[in-house]
This record gives sequence, C-alpha cells and structure tokens, in this order.
Amino acid sequence: MPPNEDRVQTTPLSPEDPTELGGFELLGRIGHGGMGQVYLGESQGGEPAAVKIIKPSVVDFEARVRFAQEIEVLKTIWGPRIAAFLDADPEAERPWLATEYVDGPDLRRYVTVNGFLSSVLVASLGATLAEALAGVHKQGLVHRDLKPANVLLGPNGPKIIDFGLAVFTEASTTLTAPNTVMGTPTCMPPEQANGVKPLTAPVDVYALGAVLLYAATGHYPYHAENIHVLFHLITDKSKDPDLSDVPEELVPLLTSMLAYEPAARPTLPEVVQQCRTLIEAQGLTVAQARRRLTARTAPAAHPPAPGPLPQTAHEAPTRALPPTEAVTEPVTPTPPTIAFTAPHDADPESYTPTLKTEPDTEPGAHVAHGTEPALPAPLPRPRTRRPAAPAPVRHSAQARKVAQQLRESYAQRAAF
Repeated sequence: MPPNEDRVQTTPLSPEDPTELGGFELLGRIGHGGMGQVYLGESQGGEPAAVKIIKPSVVDFEARVRFAQEIEVLKTIWGPRIAAFLDADPEAERPWLATEYVDGPDLRRYVTVNGFLSSVLVASLGATLAEALAGVHKQGLVHRDLKPANVLLGPNGPKIIDFGLAVFTEASTTLTAPNTVMGTPTCMPPEQANGVKPLTAPVDVYALGAVLLYAATGHYPYHAENIHVLFHLITDKSKDPDLSDVPEELVPLLTSMLAYEPAARPTLPEVVQQCRTLIEAQGLTVAQARRRLTARTAPAAHPPAPGPLPQTAHEAPTRALPPTEAVTEPVTPTPPTIAFTAPHDADPESYTPTLKTEPDTEPGAHVAHGTEPALPAPLPRPRTRRPAAPAPVRHSAQARKVAQQLRESYAQRAAF
C-alpha cells in the first residue's frame, strides 16, 4: 500500500547521521533546511520528538544566539496549540532542540494534496490559531513568521511551530541587525516589509489572515514571479490583497485582517469572535466545527485512494497548486545577511537568503524559515538499531559566553 500522503514522511538515517543525541534515539529524517536537519526521535521512555540539529558549517556566534533565543522562547510559551518544548542544549558542539512530534502534514502540504478547506473549517482553523496566538501575545511575544508551513495538522488538531523569529513586543532591541527585514514574504505584513520596529501584535493578525486565505483558496494575498515585485506589491498601499475565490462569508474577515494599516486590523480576540459567528451561522457550535476540522485534516481520516479527489464547494482546487512541500517541523535557518540581490526568478515562497535593506532603498527581506521536502519513505517498524555509540557533547567557551549573554538579556526584559 502506498504511504499516506497526509502523514509525516521520513527517510532513513544516512551514515553520517548521529543515532542518539541528548538521550533521544534518532529514527529517521523528517526535514532539513539551510541551518540543519530535523529528525524523528524517541526518548528513553518512548516519547516521540522532533529533534533539530544545527549544521557544523553554520555554528557561529549569530547562529548560536538565534538558536538559543528560539529555545528560550519555547520555554516561555505553552498551550495546547503550541508544539511543546521537550529538551535542548544550545551550548553543545552541535546545538540541538527537541520539541513535541506532531504526526501530520503542515497546512501547505495538506492544501496541495487534498484541496481547500470549506469556509466553516477555515473559520474553525482561524478561531483555534487566533486563540493560540493570543496566548503567545500575553507572554509579550509575537511569532513574526506565521505561515502555512508553520501550522501542523495533527490528530489532536492544529499546532503552531517554529518560534525562531519570535521577539518580545516591547523590546527596544532584537537580534536582527539594523536595516534588516526577516520573515516569509508571502505572509508578511506591510510594516514588517518596510522594516518597522518593534513589531507588535497586528503583525501576527495579518499573517494569520494570509494563512486562512491560503487554506480557503490556495493562494496568498500577493503573488509575483520574483521577490522584488512581491515586495513592491506588499508595500504599495494602493494595491489591495488578492481575495479572488474567497467564499463570500469569509471576505469581511479576511479583508479586515489583511488591512494595510495595523490599527485597522481586528485584535485576535475579535478574530476569534468573528470566526465563532461564522461557524454558528452554519448551525454548528465551535466544538462541533473543531471536531469536523480535525476529522477532515487528521492523517487517519485520509487513507490513500486512487483517482481524483472529490470536489465540493471551496474544498477542492480550482487552479494548479504549487509543488508539494513535505515538511512538518522545519529547522530555523538564518543565512548570512547579504545585499538585496535576489535572482530575478527567485521564488518568493522558497527564496531563503537574508536580504538587507540599505537606507533610502526599496526594502527587502528573506525567508527565514522553510525547508526542503523529505522524500516519501515511511520509516519501517520494527527497526534495526544501529550499534553506534553517542558522540560526546562538548561545550565551547564561546557557546557558554553566548548563553550567559542571552540569559542576562532575557532577565532584563522579562516581566517576572
């Protein structure tokens, strides 16, 4: 039987891969990106985990600081819709991070394989994610890089991952260099594309609107052949977002969430309430809609079957969708900052270099997260354990210095 396309796909470990790290046995690869590799791991007690390891070639001062920041953020936030922090060691020779393993596709892959969600399921997804993001904001944080690939559709419902770009909303300084814009262009709000700092809660409202638009239609607010044109569209106040193919009942909500001015966007609690209203107008309770969403998107709900997908209103593609991107728990790559010289044909959704804006020039950005797909090859069980001894964990003096600086910085900014 062919592998279930809605499940997390794994590939076998390569000879150079470790087989154990920090007490987690590594079972297979589930994704990789510019900064490192993501593995399916298992704790000594049998708890599955997604384990990120940073490549030796990129373990420099900045990479350690950013990776340590993601770890500290994950320690700060919690909730049923956030992939939980399990363990980490940012000071190891090869820094690593273990988080909750979610056995399901990301939203982008799901839409690519299965088609669009109905309006009531989009509203349920919106209420769920808006409530989760509101909890993140209560901790004084903004995600800053919400996108379909950072929403995992597991057997217990959607979960948000990848807080590598999250920043404290009231922080006067961040780890981002001056005149540098970071994020994913396809879901980036105008103020983020313009380099406005500090970024505040409306950034995540806009990004959530872009995610819901993608769930309902398979496209983003703005699309272009290259990243230069895309940024021009995002930052041009006269250019309205593309809401073509959006179900009529979702248009008011998405229009307000994708407003150019941050102050014109609804708050996250208001998003939750508007989504509830849309759900109840369909004769359902929020709990019923949540169960329908999970039943529709959970891996077990979609056994592979030959032939085309059934087409129902707003649930099946009406145009060609982008190639499948089989990534579930992406690494947080942070490439070196470079001048704004993206290739003319760069894909706005997958282009990864950091793009640095110069004074009095058009702003640029980079896709700070995003990974290449893992080939569909389900990990066989039972497995043969490889008799390799775990490599010793070493800590450099520079790593200890970075960790101490980060702890001091967070202690000064924390409200508790």
